[in-house]
Amino acid sequence: MIYAYIRVSTDRQTAENQRFEILKKTSADRVHVDQWIEETASGTRSAADRALGSLLASMKAKDVLYVTELSRLGRSLMEIMSILHDCMERDVRVFAIKEGYELGNNINSKVLAFAFSLSAEIERNLISQRTTEALARKKAEGMQLGRPKGSLNASVKLSGKESAIRELLKSKVSHSAIGRIMGVDRQTVSNFINNYKLNI
Repeated sequence: MIYAYIRVSTDRQTAENQRFEILKKTSADRVHVDQWIEETASGTRSAADRALGSLLASMKAKDVLYVTELSRLGRSLMEIMSILHDCMERDVRVFAIKEGYELGNNINSKVLAFAFSLSAEIERNLISQRTTEALARKKAEGMQLGRPKGSLNASVKLSGKESAIRELLKSKVSHSAIGRIMGVDRQTVSNFINNYKLNI
């Protein structure tokens, strides 16, 4: 059986971009997803308290689980490692699309999973720490934080991404999902599409 797991943290998010990434990968692999599991739940909740827990318990040897990235499985290093270890012990393969990893029951997969999870957690902590320190320093210096009211970006963030956006629009991906993929908000995407007539 081939499974696909999608998780979003809040009702304000959608699963469209995750579904798009999984469909693109499975199409390239020429496989069909037998069952989709989708839920809205914080990654801080344990897998046992999410639909993911039931899915993992039901999976058997040779089954495959597709996720867009390992962080969809959990937010902490220990939880992700526990899930991957359990899957590897039962010969369940996990495909993490964005990282490009296929994790199975072999030593290379175990080392790779540990190294990625550890580095991802360290990077998240460092980014958070650097951001907090930078904002505190600027505030202490009397600098006004945020963009001045009514000002516009000096450059268009989506410049050079016209062809990618056209492909996503052809695949019926919503403006909101394109925004999440590109790292901007929905209105920025809509304005860019209208200004550059990408819908035509």
